[in-house]
Amino acid sequence: MSTILLEICAGSITSCLAAQEGGAHRVEFCDNLLEGGTTPSFGQIAVARERLWIGLNVIIRPRGGDFLYTDLEYEVMQRDIIACKKLGVDGVVIGILTADGDVDIARCKALVELATPMQVTFHRAFDVARDPFKALEDVIATGCKRLLSSGQAATATAGAALLKELQQVAGERLVVMPGAGVRSNNIAELVATTGCVEFHTSARLPFASQMRYCNPNVHMGIPGQDEYALVETNADLVKEILGKL
Repeated sequence: MSTILLEICAGSITSCLAAQEGGAHRVEFCDNLLEGGTTPSFGQIAVARERLWIGLNVIIRPRGGDFLYTDLEYEVMQRDIIACKKLGVDGVVIGILTADGDVDIARCKALVELATPMQVTFHRAFDVARDPFKALEDVIATGCKRLLSSGQAATATAGAALLKELQQVAGERLVVMPGAGVRSNNIAELVATTGCVEFHTSARLPFASQMRYCNPNVHMGIPGQDEYALVETNADLVKEILGKL
């Protein structure tokens, strides 16, 4: 069997370091995971690059929501890619769709060329594309080397059949990397059912806040969310997932 690689979706420097401690092969560094991930700050990326010896990929996504971007947002994406290149990041993660739900080949290809020599992954914008097989060929046409996908389902387990088919169609042209709901109790099954060799998970657990005083009358985030709870990648959970391979 080919070596299986584990990528951790890390939402903070703390999570990046926990992924490394746990033995992950690479991190996808994001901010705002509750919005599906947006680009971290320059300072966060710089510190991550200084502290990590494993692979560091950074998501290039200027906001949450859909994947149809204005010219202004596209300019921000270009600037962020240039910043990542200057910081010595290993790869970036992109995804742009047209209003009709197709991959925006022209814009994505331009970003891939701008990112050279960094590798480029196409993220789960793919999972809301209109036609998965057309989208697959379009992603390959952009020059992306990897596709993160749940198989257009809520979880990679639910989308396993499509993920297997996508990897078979892509062959050596593109790595299909299952993500969404990948856990220690299903990763071995996903390896067997999809035939994929790279997997993506956050491996996160909640940690109690160290605040001794918490004001119960003021809420600044999402209603109903515990604003004093921290959710971070856990090194032992990363090790557990790797131990199931």
